[in-house]
Amino acid sequence: MTRPSRSRAACGGRWGRWATAGRLPAAGARLASQQVQRPGAPGAAPGSRSPPRRTSGRLARGGASGARGLGSWLQVYPNPGIRRPRRQYYGCGLVIPECLENCWILDLGSGSGRDCYALSQLVGETGHVTGIDMTESQVEVAKKYIEYHMEKYGFQTPNVTFLHGYIEKLEEIGIKDESYDIVISNCVINLVPDKQAVLQEVYRVLKHGGELYFSDVYASLELPEEIRTHKILWGECLGGALYWKDLAVLAQKIGFCPPRLVTANLITVQNKELERVIGDCRFVSATFRLFKLPKTGPAERCQVIYNGGITGHEKELIFDANFTFKEGEIIEVDKETAAILKNSRFAQDFLIRPIGETLPTCSGCSALESKGIITDPFTLAGQSDSMKSRCSPDVAGGCCGITYS
Repeated sequence: MTRPSRSRAACGGRWGRWATAGRLPAAGARLASQQVQRPGAPGAAPGSRSPPRRTSGRLARGGASGARGLGSWLQVYPNPGIRRPRRQYYGCGLVIPECLENCWILDLGSGSGRDCYALSQLVGETGHVTGIDMTESQVEVAKKYIEYHMEKYGFQTPNVTFLHGYIEKLEEIGIKDESYDIVISNCVINLVPDKQAVLQEVYRVLKHGGELYFSDVYASLELPEEIRTHKILWGECLGGALYWKDLAVLAQKIGFCPPRLVTANLITVQNKELERVIGDCRFVSATFRLFKLPKTGPAERCQVIYNGGITGHEKELIFDANFTFKEGEIIEVDKETAAILKNSRFAQDFLIRPIGETLPTCSGCSALESKGIITDPFTLAGQSDSMKSRCSPDVAGGCCGITYS
């Protein structure tokens, strides 16, 4: 049995059911021995252009991060018709932000296309989804199901495109400046050695007001060389994990707003040998959103009212780990949140006024509390019920806890 290789597929876990027993099926052992690495990854041959293969999957993962939008999507679209790509799906969860109608979305590391096909229905026939993957065979798999899904969704014209290329070199495959409303990524950026190059390219292709909505793996400290060069940990999406504080540093350097933490779940390692290598370092699967805003004057704290106009989130919009907007309720927000709501695709769904200005009578009012905004994914994960979850030996866990069917 062979598994497809691709950016997202590099994260181990298909053989996760064997983690507790400490053994691998024959197929999994073959994959581990036939690893091919991305340029710059541990063990990569000079000039190699091949993606990393899946490793042994000896890690048991915590709950999926980034699946927050999945429930709302299923409520609105109970019969998505996602065909075979589900069996070739890898990632930290189904990464689906809100307010997608008519948007142009770019998926970094799209693999066999599952996220793209789900999103193509949500953006509608007048929107568009482009998937980029470094593995040509995966791109070909994804293309096979375009006609099927367009027919399933009732679209006259395909609104999905799949391209072969590298996510840190989008210009080389013709992705133009300021051409997308949203960029998503699902457990892929950690596999690229030059993460700044990826974020710079994302910033370039995003329109003003656009966002990068992505799930990935982060470390509690800057990784020592022993972890960064460990082939199994790299293939398991841990060796390339970014120190979580460095994300804010990179975002500010490139021009993004400060990262908005959405969800976070701890990743558990159940292998004595790898625990020794990892030492005191911890890992978390987290979803962040990074907004690219136009250069405007200084922002100010505001009062906002959500009008309930976003499909699937009519009563309540969970914007991130710190702000939940209920329909008709007055919420006081900080200046960064106010700037995002004013200058992004969410502007039409909020009434935004300066502090002190009289607003229409609404169902309630909530002032911005003095407590600090949660930015640390490990803090959020520690508060989450998901930390109580356990990896069952009878379940094949995917990267960051995805279950395969």
